[in-house]
Amino acid sequence: MKTRLAFTGLRGDLRFDVAMARHTSWRVGGSADMVYTPTDVDDLALLLRQLPMEVPVTVLGLGSNVLIRDGGLRGMVVLMLDSQAEVRSESDGTIYASAGLTCAKLARFAAAQGRAAAAFLAGIPGTVGGALAMNAGCYSGETWSGVVRVEVVSRAGERSIRAADEYEVSYRQVRNKASSLPEFFTGAWFHFALGDARSVEEAQAEIKALLSKRMASQPLELPNAGSVFRNPPGDYAARLIESCGLKGLTRGGASVSEKHANFIVNPKGAARAVDIEALIAQVQQTVEAKTGVRLQPEVKILGEVA
Repeated sequence: MKTRLAFTGLRGDLRFDVAMARHTSWRVGGSADMVYTPTDVDDLALLLRQLPMEVPVTVLGLGSNVLIRDGGLRGMVVLMLDSQAEVRSESDGTIYASAGLTCAKLARFAAAQGRAAAAFLAGIPGTVGGALAMNAGCYSGETWSGVVRVEVVSRAGERSIRAADEYEVSYRQVRNKASSLPEFFTGAWFHFALGDARSVEEAQAEIKALLSKRMASQPLELPNAGSVFRNPPGDYAARLIESCGLKGLTRGGASVSEKHANFIVNPKGAARAVDIEALIAQVQQTVEAKTGVRLQPEVKILGEVA
């Protein structure tokens, strides 16, 4: 933005012209006009109340599942990742987790109580807020399967608590049934069934097994954004990509992973967002030409072309 906006009373960290590569798991992306890290939900609400409505807002957690183009992002980026994020047990048997908490930490907290149904969350490479926004899932589990209610803040800075049934939830999609106005998840209450006396050890063992499986099957040692494409009905994106001989396909500094075909990696950190986006399009076109299936990206592509 040509004019730097001024705010009063904020307690968080506000920066201007921030390179987004350090805030995305692909390690690519141009600069954002403004980046704000709120201290808490009240601080975020205060920011939104002062931010002109015409200024776009993008919320990021760990920066996985997103590709920010080389031209960067206009408006305000809110960083919700919080090392002090809250997770607690409630008297009604639910677990509250704030949006900045990593899914892995939520899984471990639930496991310590013997709630093995939450173990799959350990395999989601993001925060609770991001998982809520897209109904993230893995290993046959989905985020919203455990949601009881959510805490949100509107673009106008108003806080609300909404029941899970106020949302239409499907595979990697979540929509407020009553409104299309922008709202941002700031936390949620989850219910995961409590097991028997052995379930703490069993839940912790399941998390360990899932993480071992993930390490063995995914290129976690290289910059990546998680699964690039949604699985089409009755099939797997990785199987289709591999069947077309696309493992190892390279564009600029980006490559289709040799380890897992539904991952695109940035092995030497030399890729640009344009390389990754072009590779996504090439995989789509090749798979559709050879199989008739049009793969739909799971990652969100944001920002402007350089």
